[in-house]
Parts: sequence; structure tokens; C-alpha cells
Amino acid sequence: MVRFVINVILFVIAVIVVSLAVANRHPVSIAFNPFDPQDPRLTLTGTPLFWVIFASIVIGIILGGCGAWITQGRWRKEARVKRREAAKWHKEAEQVREMQASAERKAQQLSAAKAIPQQR
Repeated sequence: MVRFVINVILFVIAVIVVSLAVANRHPVSIAFNPFDPQDPRLTLTGTPLFWVIFASIVIGIILGGCGAWITQGRWRKEARVKRREAAKWHKEAEQVREMQASAERKAQQLSAAKAIPQQR
């Protein structure tokens, strides 16, 4: 059911994207020189408008993802510190268990040795 819903959503998005591309297929000029827009060295001519729109969306997604990743750095660092601390405490607990087990074995050996009368 989830796969069906995802496919329906993707189909709707595909229909929207195709209709946007068909409606905006006329060529536009993109000027990268804000002081002299007529400068032919820094102007792309004949670029379809839908490519400009899609490129803007992709660049926005990439920049937004980078911004989110950068702002979450504090939380990733805190998670690393907590993970190391948890590993340290697990290791220490394991050492305590091992010490307790060896102490119990020694106590059992001593009690067993005392229980057996020495024969001479």
C-alpha cells in the first residue's frame, strides 16, 4: 500500500514537471553581468526557461541541504560524544562483571578447598 501511495505521488509530480516544461519551453537569455546585461561574454542565450527553473530548484535543494547539514553539526558532535561515553561505560560495566565473576570463582574454589579434608 505504501509503495502504491509513493508511486501515485511520484506520478503527480511527474505530470506537474512535464506540464511545467511544456508551458515554459520558450528560449530566454541569462545575463551574469548585472552592470551590463547586454555583454555577450557573460550572457547565455537560447536557454529554455524550464531548464532555468529546474536548475534553480536543484541549486536551492543543494544549498538548503548544505545549510541544514551545517546547522546540525552541533547535534552530530553531541551524538559522537554520547556514543563514546556510552561505549566507555559499557566497557567499564563489562570489566566489573568480569571482576565479580572471577571473585566468585575464587570464592567457590576456596570454599571447595576448605570443604575437602586434607588427607595425610
